Amino acid sequence: MVSKLTPKLLKYLIISSFSLIILYTTFFTLHPPIQPTPSSSKPSISSQSHCNLFKGKWVFDPTRQKPVYDYTCPFHRNSWNCLRNQRENMGKINSWKWVPEKCDLFRVDPVGFMGLMRNKRIGFVGDSLNENFVVSFLCVLRVGDLTAKKWKRKGAWRGAFFPKFNFTVGYHRAVLLSKYQWQPKQSRDSGKDEAEGTYRVDVDIPADDWAGIADFYDVLIFNTGHWWGYDKFPKETPLVFYKAGQPILPPLGMLEGYKAVVESMAAYVQREFSRKSLKFWRLQSPRHFYGGEWNQNGSCLFEDPLEESQLDSWFDPSVNGVNKEARKFNRLIREAIQGTDIRVLDFTHLSEFRADAHPAIWLGKKDAVAVWGQDCMHWCLPGVPDTWVDILSQLIHDGLETR
Repeated sequence: MVSKLTPKLLKYLIISSFSLIILYTTFFTLHPPIQPTPSSSKPSISSQSHCNLFKGKWVFDPTRQKPVYDYTCPFHRNSWNCLRNQRENMGKINSWKWVPEKCDLFRVDPVGFMGLMRNKRIGFVGDSLNENFVVSFLCVLRVGDLTAKKWKRKGAWRGAFFPKFNFTVGYHRAVLLSKYQWQPKQSRDSGKDEAEGTYRVDVDIPADDWAGIADFYDVLIFNTGHWWGYDKFPKETPLVFYKAGQPILPPLGMLEGYKAVVESMAAYVQREFSRKSLKFWRLQSPRHFYGGEWNQNGSCLFEDPLEESQLDSWFDPSVNGVNKEARKFNRLIREAIQGTDIRVLDFTHLSEFRADAHPAIWLGKKDAVAVWGQDCMHWCLPGVPDTWVDILSQLIHDGLETR
């Protein structure tokens, strides 16, 4: 029986072999094999011609649903921990990928990045939006070193130390960057009236929280902006601006005062900080209040990012909408740091799209919305700031590589 089947088997094997050879030849003619690339050869920003990581579009990518970190990260802040607070659509929020127009944006490799930053320190200085940023940064990097510990330098608000790499990240809370303090109104009858007064802002003096860090950090990220409004400093208790110990006359309004502070602080950083350090100034993180301010029933219950055609109607100062201040402040920041070695972190445009990615009503406390309104200013974590981390890490990589 075997001898009768042998010719058939031989015929079948011959035909099959020829078919496989033809298929193999055709496939590799159309699809030449990709040559392996060492992991250390990831191109730097400078090697990508005309690269602008800040200009691009958001592309929906379901493979990104699972974030780099989860709700158990010990560096979380409660109201931004949207996974723990069971914010709706978190999978969808984290499925959007920022794709620059003419270059690649790589997801940060925590181990590789901290290897680059071994024995170095990164400092964030500014308001709660820089804190939002640093929490994302810490949670992403912790994936590469689970032994990371909470850490605070004198003057720092929060931070972390990563023992495996002797690497430190600190955040210094300085909402106006410049030093400011309450000055009670003088009463003729009883001396000081603590209920009335003004806030003195010395535009040329840095806040105590970061005044002594000039020689400490190798990389710094500055910001200010979200406290510069009449909800924080109403006209009844205004900001009054001083320079060289004397009131600036005529008195400055809010926008002129902001300009004076940013110019003075940029000059201070340029003068006092080492040229060897990498310095960045983060432009404004846009708000997405719809229908009113935070205390006027403003809302951000959106399921999808905005379309590019919608952005001007939300953010152009000429429209005079709720969220107009970001672009206005950005113009002043760019003017202030021109001619310095401070680099721009322009996260404004890419973040303007993401009306869907704020904590909104999911704040972790039952009465939070009733007291504070929806949060359409800070960002869910994980979320949009993780893309900021990807961009910053790539810029740091490139900046250190070219020194």
